Amino acid sequence: MKKNTQDVSQQIDVLFTKIMQLAENKQEVLLGKCESDAGLTNTQEHILMLLLHEKLTNAKLAERLNISPAAVTKALKKLQQLQLTHSEKSTSDERIVLWRLSQTGLPIAQEHAHHHQATLETYASIADAFSENEQQIIARFLEKLEKEF
Repeated sequence: MKKNTQDVSQQIDVLFTKIMQLAENKQEVLLGKCESDAGLTNTQEHILMLLLHEKLTNAKLAERLNISPAAVTKALKKLQQLQLTHSEKSTSDERIVLWRLSQTGLPIAQEHAHHHQATLETYASIADAFSENEQQIIARFLEKLEKEF
C-alpha cells in the first residue's frame, strides 16, 4: 500500500469517527449550531420540518426518518405537550391520524430547514475549492465508499 493511500485511509477513519461521535443518537448530521434553542432533539426538530410541507401519519414520519414508529410516537408526544404539533383524524378515513405543525412549531421547523440548507451550502463551499475534475474524482470516491455500506 502506498504511503499516500495509508494517509488518506487514516484521514477517512478519523473523519468517520468524528461523524459518529457527532451523530450519536441523531438521525442526521448537520453542521454548525442549532439556533432554535427550543431544547428539542434533532429528531423532534426534523419531524417539525417534515410537517412544514404536509400533514403526515406516524407511519409516514417513521418511514421518512428511518426510525421505529415507537420512536416517532415518543417524539410526537413531547411535541404535542409543547403545543408544537396537533393531531387530527383524516377526513377520508377516521382511523387515520394525521399530524400537522402548529403556529408555535412553525419557527422551529423553519430554523431546522434553514440549518439543513446551511449545511448543504457549507458542503458546496468546500467543493468549490476543487476543480471540476477534482470534484468528479471526489464524487466517484464517495459513490464507491457509499456502496461499502
